[in-house]
Amino acid sequence: MALDLSAVQASENVWKMAQRQLDDVAGLIGLNDSIHGYLREPKRVLEVSVPVRMDSGKFHMFKGYRVQHNMSRGPAKGGIRFHPDVTLDEVKALAMWMTWKCALVNIPFGGAKGGVICDPKSMSEQELENLTRRFTSEISVIIGPEKDIPAPDVYTTPQIMAWIMDTFSMQKGYSIPGVVTGKPLAVGGSLGRDKATARGCLYVTGEAMQTLGIPVYGARVAIQGFGNAGMYAAELMAEAGYKIVAVSDSRGGVANPKGLDIAGVVAHKKETGSVVGFTGGERIDNHDLLEYDCEVLVPAALEKVIARENAPRIRAKIVAEAANGPTLPEADKILHERGIMVLPDILANAGGVTVSYFEWVQDLQENFWEEDEINQRLRQKMTRAFKETYEQSQRHGIDMRRGAYAVAVSRVAEATRLRGLYP
Repeated sequence: MALDLSAVQASENVWKMAQRQLDDVAGLIGLNDSIHGYLREPKRVLEVSVPVRMDSGKFHMFKGYRVQHNMSRGPAKGGIRFHPDVTLDEVKALAMWMTWKCALVNIPFGGAKGGVICDPKSMSEQELENLTRRFTSEISVIIGPEKDIPAPDVYTTPQIMAWIMDTFSMQKGYSIPGVVTGKPLAVGGSLGRDKATARGCLYVTGEAMQTLGIPVYGARVAIQGFGNAGMYAAELMAEAGYKIVAVSDSRGGVANPKGLDIAGVVAHKKETGSVVGFTGGERIDNHDLLEYDCEVLVPAALEKVIARENAPRIRAKIVAEAANGPTLPEADKILHERGIMVLPDILANAGGVTVSYFEWVQDLQENFWEEDEINQRLRQKMTRAFKETYEQSQRHGIDMRRGAYAVAVSRVAEATRLRGLYP
């Protein structure tokens, strides 16, 4: 019987969860009480009303947020999501996680996040453009290439990033490509950015496989979520020799223990809008996918999908979090006790922000790199972050999430201490 996690997910406040993760590592690294209190709260929270002219000619009011958690190590960095379930607490949590993510891969950014409460699937392209441009105008007081650099997230695209860049540039009177990353190549985007999150996940999963002595070739992978991160992860991992045995999206999933034809699944998804109905496997739901028999489980959808209730039935040896916050703290403990290595979100999906950093650097320098160089630099960053995380986990006898937090929080705390308080 499939587990209904809706009640569990509703009861767990994602912002409290993010704060608990910080609290959990504070004692381990001897975090100063004052700095601990400072890091528990966001630096700045902006809530805006966004009036948008709809195709009907009427105005509709949307609510949007931009949260900057910490900027001790550099300008804030983080995506913008368009989703009907966006909440302020979710955006605050995601901003905090971005702080740790940037610190873990050692790029000079702090953490931020944004969101608009809307249903983009029900909106026309013109309505989405109107929404994006007005939201950009409302948050323009706190964003900029030296202050806060947005990027794509759930249901936002390179085209939406182009509208943000154009709107901000028009307000300033000249082109400012560095205000946003994840743009199309034609307006200052970077090669390799579209697959960066998935590629980073591939790199750290490979490191984990080697560490645990599991051969890559033929290793079975189940991927929950078939958007940008999940789809590209399936393609890249299949190319690397993994066997993709199950994939899913918001409508459901498809599985085949002998392996799925990923090119066929991608084509079916593009044609029908879902992986459901692909004839090369049997239908399963998202909860069953999480418990599917495999070596690697890749949660690549939304938050809080692995909970205390289903953690005992996870059969993977490695959980690579391509999504933000898919594992609840109680589930983390259960997975660790069962010997399952969790590659935490701030490590496993840090490829996106790493190549966003590369894009920002290229924009500022007006000098663009070849894709091979970008992928090589990404591998170096991700491999080093994995090794530092694993070293901390072994030194303290802790799970990989706390190992990653030990590295990241220490870096942010040190920068905060050195800068002090002004005035």
